[in-house]
Amino acid sequence: MNIEQIYTGCLAEAAYYIESNGEAAIIDPLREVAPYLKKAAKDNAKIRYIFETHFHADFVSGHIDLAEKSGATIVYGPTAKTSFKSHVAKDGEQFKIGELTIVALHTPGHTPESTTYLLIDKHGKPYCIFTGDTLFIGDVGRPDLAQQGDLTMEDMAATLYDSLHQKILTLPDDILVYPAHGAGSACGKSMSKETFDTLGHQKAVNYALKAASKAQFIKEVTDGILPPPQYFAKNAAMNKHGYESVDDVYEKGLKPLTPGEFEAMANLTGALILDTRDPQVFSKAFVPSAINIGLNGQFAPWVGALITDLKQPLLLVCEPEKEAETITRLARVGYDNTIGYLAGGIAAWQKAGKETDAVQSISAMEFEGIANEDATVQVLDVRKAGEYESEHLEMTMTRPLDDINDWTNGLDHKETYYVHCAGGYRSMIAASILKARGIDHVVDIAGGYAAIKNTALKRTDFACPPKAMKG
Repeated sequence: MNIEQIYTGCLAEAAYYIESNGEAAIIDPLREVAPYLKKAAKDNAKIRYIFETHFHADFVSGHIDLAEKSGATIVYGPTAKTSFKSHVAKDGEQFKIGELTIVALHTPGHTPESTTYLLIDKHGKPYCIFTGDTLFIGDVGRPDLAQQGDLTMEDMAATLYDSLHQKILTLPDDILVYPAHGAGSACGKSMSKETFDTLGHQKAVNYALKAASKAQFIKEVTDGILPPPQYFAKNAAMNKHGYESVDDVYEKGLKPLTPGEFEAMANLTGALILDTRDPQVFSKAFVPSAINIGLNGQFAPWVGALITDLKQPLLLVCEPEKEAETITRLARVGYDNTIGYLAGGIAAWQKAGKETDAVQSISAMEFEGIANEDATVQVLDVRKAGEYESEHLEMTMTRPLDDINDWTNGLDHKETYYVHCAGGYRSMIAASILKARGIDHVVDIAGGYAAIKNTALKRTDFACPPKAMKG
């Protein structure tokens, strides 16, 4: 028996590879399917099933491409309806993978079709459960994403409580829990950094499982839920109804363009120029109007949160040899319309004599001196509301990056704005967007609030932030 968790940190997503006696199954695959095919080939195994725990909202699954390339059957839980060929399992239905048995346990609540897959070993012993977004390590799935008709999120939370107590908590305490996500995912609010655990330990430490009653459970899991990122519903629709082959996405996007071709393409198509370099490298010189979302961070979730049109044409500026990785990570969240990249990167652009822009970046110590001289300095804190509420500079205005499309119109284009986040990643995203929208006087505070705390600038007292669903 071989069970492998394939964890993708930038998405906080876990897929699973299961193999026994030359047969394999994949659970919740990512968009790029080559790694699963390679694992099966290495084991000389045939992929028989692709099990989906639910219609994922925070990424596009690779189920369709993987089924086409492997001949495997796509399996969803009860009530699922797809626009492609799939097997809708009955509650309790069993599937054989070599000497292993996988049982579909219908566990609605996060979504109506949510299903937990119980793996039973060759001795007939329950070994582990693949819980999708029903049960996380330290949390449970948010119940507000798939409300239907008259059903409220409280109704879905009540259903989730029943699923947990009737289908999961009745299983042996020593069974392993393998969820679809870990800390950093927007699908839960209190997820642990651990990516698996025993069910018995979760009973002891998971706040939701310790609720004394259904009413308390409903109150706790619905408290503080923030609106989901705008791309969630669009990704769920792609998972239900299908999408463009990822091979075609690569073919379309991996087109090297000279600076002249790049500029012409941008003008002709209205493409958004996405620069994925490190924030501090980007700040020194970039193509005018480019938006910086660095690969070395929560890249795909921030693309999904800020670029509202999945069909938006994209032109890329990347570090050398990072173009394919960028296209892969865009495709994971449904952005399939990359139309080329700047060959040779920003160095080629500068060598061609093309105009560049820059964002001034200063240290926290430099900012301290400026703030001490000018009490009216305009400072934008682009961290999440909960981060701001827990502690912030007294002089700052809260302007969460998540909501930047709502608040930029209220800024004065003649003012100078100093921008910071927690560590510098999000502030450069914000600064690049402000520059692209015509706000020329933007200064990034390098190192963010972590660096600012080392200055003598006045801060509010720390207050433990309330639980809030991460968005």
